[in-house]
Amino acid sequence: MAEFDSIRPYQDDEVAAVLARLTSDKTLLGMLTRFRFPRLAGPFGWLLRPLIAWRLRRECAGIDCVAKVQDKIEPYVDRTIEKATDGVTYSGLEQLSSGKPCLFIANHRDIVMDPAFVNYAMYHAKHPTLRIAIGDNLLQKPFVGDLMRLNKSFIVPRSITGRREKLAAFQLLSAYINHSILNDHESVWIAQAEGRAKDGNDRTDPAILKMFHISRKDQPFAEVISQLHIIPVSISYEYDPCDQAKARELAIRASTGSYSKAQGEDDASIALGITGYKGRVHLHFGNEMSGHYEDAKQLAVALDQVILSHYRLFPVHYLAYAMWSEQDPDIQVPQLAGLFAADDLRRAEGEWQRRLDNCPAEYRNSLIMQYANPVRSHYRIKTGLPL
Repeated sequence: MAEFDSIRPYQDDEVAAVLARLTSDKTLLGMLTRFRFPRLAGPFGWLLRPLIAWRLRRECAGIDCVAKVQDKIEPYVDRTIEKATDGVTYSGLEQLSSGKPCLFIANHRDIVMDPAFVNYAMYHAKHPTLRIAIGDNLLQKPFVGDLMRLNKSFIVPRSITGRREKLAAFQLLSAYINHSILNDHESVWIAQAEGRAKDGNDRTDPAILKMFHISRKDQPFAEVISQLHIIPVSISYEYDPCDQAKARELAIRASTGSYSKAQGEDDASIALGITGYKGRVHLHFGNEMSGHYEDAKQLAVALDQVILSHYRLFPVHYLAYAMWSEQDPDIQVPQLAGLFAADDLRRAEGEWQRRLDNCPAEYRNSLIMQYANPVRSHYRIKTGLPL
């Protein structure tokens, strides 16, 4: 529908034109040239850019629909998993109804890899891949927007400041998400809150849930939510490639009350999130949220219960919690030795110590907090305590 043209993913009949635009985009070609030939890009960039463009056109030949775009991307995700993880595992996929469009709501740790891992799981389980919500603050370069919208991403307004404009943008977003599921029969992925949980505290923002309802205010909240078929997803990383940068930001915020991102900081986070070492990664797909939720706060509490109870804790989380100054007196955390094999513990102790050593002393408490908070949340849920 034309009303969604400004935010929707590209359609099959637009793919060829967008690829043609990308293969001649000077900014993209320059970036790829510097990545592929870092030493030669400066003096010989004028010669290498046409070579890169020719290679791109050859790679894109015959791609005329979104499904073929995703077929082309899949081997690159395979390579990323092989090089940057110690394996990715999934649970709960067998509970998904084939062909039933759902709204997948997940905790958010990495800008690109969270939805990439979810779609990778769906792709290999032979389920239709999802439409992905991505903030417009990450699409500052036109070629980035083109690449994301080719891969079934739609745009979430985050840079709009005016109250009236923001309300109109979120009404459009709400209508698009509902239209995707109810009319297009396409599943959608969205994070549980704006921005990543940099402190390791995964919490669902009720404002996100209210947004689903604002385009259908004439219907009860509970009815709208039941028709969206919400599936909670828990995404667990053993190690966060961006943990040092997050620790720095958290420490600066704590000491000054604010933090201003440097130019290109999001781009650097995206690149490091894709290529950096993550250890083991686990995704759990929960059962559809089938309760009767009268309002967004009630639904947020229920989602947090599911997401946090299925968050997979690795040895590093327990190591961080053991040295955290803010341990929770209301919970009992088991001894590490009784949970993991000795070899697993030794590897984790070495990697954790390396990360601590690489972290400036003034940021170290923030680094510990990132890895310790999931332990606190998990065991409060397990004990039946409120978060």
